[in-house]
Amino acid sequence: MSKKKKIIIISIIVLIIAIIVIGVIFIKNNILERYYEIEKIEKYNYFILKEENNYGVINAKGDIVLDSEYERIIIPNPTKDIFICYKDTNNIILNSNKEQMFSEYEKVEPIRLKNTSSDLAYEKSVLTYKSGDKYGLMDFDGKTLTKPIYESIESISYREGELLVKKDGKYGVININGYVMVKPEYDEIISDDYYDEEEEYKLSGYIVGIKHDDGIKYGYINYKGKLELKEQYNEISRVTKIQDKSSVYLIARKDGQFGLLKNGKEILQYEYQNIEYDDKTNIFILEKTKKYGVSNLNGDIIIPVDNTEIEIKGIYIYAKKGENKYVYNTDGQIVDIDFNKTIIDTTNKNYKITINTSNDRSLYGIVDSNNTQIVEEKYLYIQYAYGNYFIVCGENGKLGVIDEKENIIIDFNYDVVEKLQDKNIIQAVNLQNNVTQIYSSNLEKVLEINNATIQSQRDYVKVYSKDELIYLDNNGNIVQNTNILNNKLFAKKENEMWGFADKENQFKVNAQYEKVTDFNQYGYAAIKKDDKWGSINQDGEIIIEPIYKFNSNSEPDFIGKYYKVQYEFGELYYTNNIDE
Repeated sequence: MSKKKKIIIISIIVLIIAIIVIGVIFIKNNILERYYEIEKIEKYNYFILKEENNYGVINAKGDIVLDSEYERIIIPNPTKDIFICYKDTNNIILNSNKEQMFSEYEKVEPIRLKNTSSDLAYEKSVLTYKSGDKYGLMDFDGKTLTKPIYESIESISYREGELLVKKDGKYGVININGYVMVKPEYDEIISDDYYDEEEEYKLSGYIVGIKHDDGIKYGYINYKGKLELKEQYNEISRVTKIQDKSSVYLIARKDGQFGLLKNGKEILQYEYQNIEYDDKTNIFILEKTKKYGVSNLNGDIIIPVDNTEIEIKGIYIYAKKGENKYVYNTDGQIVDIDFNKTIIDTTNKNYKITINTSNDRSLYGIVDSNNTQIVEEKYLYIQYAYGNYFIVCGENGKLGVIDEKENIIIDFNYDVVEKLQDKNIIQAVNLQNNVTQIYSSNLEKVLEINNATIQSQRDYVKVYSKDELIYLDNNGNIVQNTNILNNKLFAKKENEMWGFADKENQFKVNAQYEKVTDFNQYGYAAIKKDDKWGSINQDGEIIIEPIYKFNSNSEPDFIGKYYKVQYEFGELYYTNNIDE
């Protein structure tokens, strides 16, 4: 082989390798830009302070970071020292050193999340900046993520991390990396609102619309940015209650008729006046010219569309055709049960609750996994609790608890009986004297308390009143606060008054208060004397003597000498205003 040919071959190999490397880098960067992370915030470093009618900033120690001299302050991310301060319709961005930030930009604004009821009401990593009459996206370090090419940038409802942008009169979607998820080619874009516990809204797609002479026509773009349906539909909605990451079900209307699509493929033709999904039985109820039928998730018609009425009750489908009545299972097979009887699944596969309405009132009972009646239909109400326990309402209208053999575990003496959420604990309340009884997971009564307030935390339950403070583990057993809370000091009662003791149960703050709270995660507790509240730190030092009187019965929360106020949309600030 000649030297010239060798050089050509080597050059070609080098070129191929370069193309592969560039391709890999491009794909990798593309994936990284498409992927975005929503910051999880558990502890704040900064809080808005209100004094009189002006606003400032304090830190987690209660120290003033910015004086209260502004008409409004927004802290987009309470872990970062970026404060957007408004005065006389203008705003400046300051940090904790009171240094002005991003002054090189014409205007910098936070991005408020839509349909969010929380004190974390803004995008936590990006801001918009203005240049001329256009807007761009920047991060909290001042790095520009997009050029100022958009007429507007705003959040999408329920969808943190993605932003609706407008360019040349058309809408698109970018994420908080500045990556274009949907090109700005549409007259309307809305999220399909699909939510997954792990991925949150990241797997939701986009319903996109383009204006035509006869109105807006809609199409669908999946979460990867691929157009699955062209813009030819009068209406599109996603069936968000179907929790299947790999399947997107869309109900679409075309020429006045509804059809059903799965992953972009038509599984029910456009011939129905209505299609409605039932998430208890995982079927679709179909309506055509005032006749009703049922399809499964594959679009197979399991009950013909020739019934005058269809109703889903419990685990079965109840159909009427003229004078005839039928009960079907979710496979479309007729089952032999009374039309007046409803069977409801519970979270325990061994038990189902039955309801009989044949005698002009609803009476409840229980069947086992073989549909054998194990508790007669004679109760006014039954709700499955946990294990083999059921909350029931007797003939006297009072509530109690029975087991699967109908043994009475808690007498029918209560106005309220309920299972605490995510705990195997039962609370029973007599409203006449406002006495609450708490039962552990094995249904033993562990406490009785007047005028109780119950706070359920992840690892424990706090039950308190004016005179008592009790802690329970997740099974309802009484535990010491020193074993539950990671504090230096703990509330302790002596001679009808409250103080604070250390882990060795030795008083460090004498019992001199009418009421005290636990220390919050920032190291402050509230103390009450003469019907007024103040605050104390974990070293037992009084931060502010009790001077605040609140109309609410709830316990105040302090940072230093400032107490928390919750206001519109779940947002909060801290203040020392006496009359707040």
